[in-house]
Amino acid sequence: MKIKENMQETMMGALGIEITDITPDRVVGTMPVHNATHQPFGMLHGGASVALAETLASMGTWNLIDQETEAAFGLEINANHVRSKQDGIVTGVATPLHKGRTTMIWEIKITDEEDKLICVSRCTVAVVKQRQK
Repeated sequence: MKIKENMQETMMGALGIEITDITPDRVVGTMPVHNATHQPFGMLHGGASVALAETLASMGTWNLIDQETEAAFGLEINANHVRSKQDGIVTGVATPLHKGRTTMIWEIKITDEEDKLICVSRCTVAVVKQRQK
């Protein structure tokens, strides 16, 4: 699976999420703060932050599994929205807290351009066997 080729027709593409670094111990991604990611009052929508967090956790899990026989699905996510943001770019950094066979748990910190914390999240991702086609 090529990340850039497949993301345009997904929520990642709609929100402008880009993965900038992916290793076994860290996933980094950015998202613009603009009309598509705003809530009705002109600020970053908490759901957009959660979408960025789950995207990073899911991609991190996907990077660690057998992509031919397994799939990664968000199982649970929570988020604390610490600071509002009206425009610019936010950056999420996801680090694994647990790398298991059937679940992985990730901590995701989303910051602004000045490295101020915007949101902190924890996401549990399920690892499941792919169905035979």
